[in-house]
Amino acid sequence: MRDLKGKTAFITGGASGLGLAMAHAFGEAGMNVMLADIEEAPLAKAVADLEERQIRASSVICDVADRKAVEAAASRTVATFGKVHLVANNAGVGVGGPIGQVKPVDWDWILAVNLMGVVYGMDAFLPHVRAHGEGGCFINTASMAGLISPPGMEPYSATKYAVVAMSEGWLRQLAPENIHVAVLCPGFVKTKINQSGRARQAQYGGPTVSEIVADSAVESGIDPERVGKRVLEAVLANEPYIFTHPDMRGLVQMRFAAIMAGFDAADASPALEGMDYKTPDLSTTQP
Repeated sequence: MRDLKGKTAFITGGASGLGLAMAHAFGEAGMNVMLADIEEAPLAKAVADLEERQIRASSVICDVADRKAVEAAASRTVATFGKVHLVANNAGVGVGGPIGQVKPVDWDWILAVNLMGVVYGMDAFLPHVRAHGEGGCFINTASMAGLISPPGMEPYSATKYAVVAMSEGWLRQLAPENIHVAVLCPGFVKTKINQSGRARQAQYGGPTVSEIVADSAVESGIDPERVGKRVLEAVLANEPYIFTHPDMRGLVQMRFAAIMAGFDAADASPALEGMDYKTPDLSTTQP
């Protein structure tokens, strides 16, 4: 997307953190902004903040774990602003723990919000973006934990790996329609991710403490406003992967090196020696 002025952005998890920072960046670029969040009071405060900045904004209460709620939010966005061009599936929660100690309800919660929330956002908004024929962009918030898997964060990483994988596939599917899909993979950012259990839905056990990393790691992270500006840059440049912590490159390279070592072992494997099977060409499916 090159020209954002007058177009509309919809952002989940928009009342604070990365969502609100993206709203600032998009709004200052001339976009209308529809904020969605599960918390009513912070959402109203966020809209007031945007209006003080002379950004045209509105809001809708939305639990992204509820498909019908996301569909209703999509309809509300179109009814309010006429069209929607950019969708940031950003809402997320955190939970983790030692193997064998993560409760089934914790898995249910994080999968419902972090994974299915993105699926519902894509499903609900894609028909609206297609309808106006002007192209658009979906930004799906994953994490560096969607590329590397720190011990004790497996539930969180599983959802974020899934968001990366889905975004890569959707990117190829939708590119011919001038609809871009990007995946945002930040490292530590000063957000309230460790407090995400404060709004945990009743069906997933109700409010709880859901720390996944030390509070000090979150508090020493980068300013969300930097992330918002970085996302804006990437949207204008049609970048498929949006990174915010270039110093984490080495961790990804270590993982890829281990993967390549696995292929080297397969090359030298007596069990596979003489095999004449050829995998079909998948190169056109890669971003």
